[in-house]
Parts: sequence; C-alpha cells; structure tokens
Amino acid sequence: MTIRVLVADDQSMVRAGFRMLLAGEQGIEVVAEASNGIEAVSQAARFHPTVVLMDIRMPELDGLEATRRILAAGDAARVLILTTFDLDEYVYEALRAGASGFVLKDDPAEQLIAAVRTVAAGEALLSPAITKRVIERFVSLPRPAPPKEWGELTAREREILRLVAQGLSNAEIAGELYISGTTVKTHITHILQKLGLRDRVQAVVLAYQTGLLDDDVRSRATHDREAG
Repeated sequence: MTIRVLVADDQSMVRAGFRMLLAGEQGIEVVAEASNGIEAVSQAARFHPTVVLMDIRMPELDGLEATRRILAAGDAARVLILTTFDLDEYVYEALRAGASGFVLKDDPAEQLIAAVRTVAAGEALLSPAITKRVIERFVSLPRPAPPKEWGELTAREREILRLVAQGLSNAEIAGELYISGTTVKTHITHILQKLGLRDRVQAVVLAYQTGLLDDDVRSRATHDREAG
C-alpha cells in the first residue's frame, strides 16, 4: 500500500527537497504540498494523505493549529512534526495537538524516511530524549482526574503502558516482560482502543498528564534529570 505524503512548509526549497528525497523511495508518493497551515488543512481534506510532514512555523496558521484542525476533522492522516527548533515548548504542544511524531529537519535523510514509514505504519515516533522531556514537563503539572476507562485496563496492560510511557519500543518491552513483540503490539492496540486514543504518543501524554503511573516512574524521571 502506497504511503501518501503531504508536505507542509513555508519554504519552497524545503518542500522541493522533501519531494526529491521521498520520490525515489518505493511505496511513498508525495501527493500534495502546502505553504501555510490553512493550505495544509485544505490539502489534507482534499488528498487524504497517509502522513503529513508538518512544519511548525508557518504563516497564516502555524503547524500546531493546522494539526489540531486536520485531526479534529476526522482525517485519518498521521502528522509528523518537522522543525529546526529542538525546543521543549514545541515538543509539548505538538504532542498535545495530536501529532504522531516529532523530528528535526536536519536529521539524516534515512532517519526522516524511516520516520515517515514508522508513522504511516501506525506507530508513533517518540525518541527517548523527547520522552524524557515529556516526562519532566508532565510530572510538574496539576493532575486532572483519570478517565473512567482507566479501570478497564488489565494489570498487564497498565504494566505495558508504564513501559511505553518510559520510552521503550515494542521490542524492548517484549524483552523486559519476556513476551513476544506480537503480544506487546496486541496489548497496545487494546490499550488504545479502551482509552480511545490514536497512538502511543497520545498514550504517553495521557499517562503523564493524569498521573496514572506509579511513583517509581516519576522517581526514575527525577533520577534521570539529576543524573543529566
């Protein structure tokens, strides 16, 4: 199945660069471009891309608000946020907006291509470094009430959600719990369905936003921060 990509960036050279980069990749097609957030919303509705490469800083409507509008419209697209600024505020707001990933424009070409494929496959792209900042941000915020659906999770599902929120991949979770990668993926699918979430990024946000994790996870975050 072809991965349909919409490239949204206010710089024409950047858009051209991504189009050239992705053009030679098997199974990937750039179906549209947008030079601002309003165009991105319009093009997403028209072309129904699999993945939207979304710049954060754009005129008329920024990438964060464009992401919110695209997802609010019920579009099935996965949004991969692109930026040259590796700043906490953008990471935090991009995840809250519903983005499935966050990468820097100056990442190696193969890493960006892998990011597109990862997000298109329904996975989330949340590197350990970004996860650490998410943890640090959310552990300091006031806690809203946990969703009622939280009680529907099994003990195993809560354990897996805890590991997801620590930034572990499916393979790492499988190794930690001595289960297969397929079993981990099945559990994560059930977690997302029960909590009404799009992907594991939203699961991480929910876990820390509502304080659903045990104290040992927050203690680990504190330890990592002090060690860093």
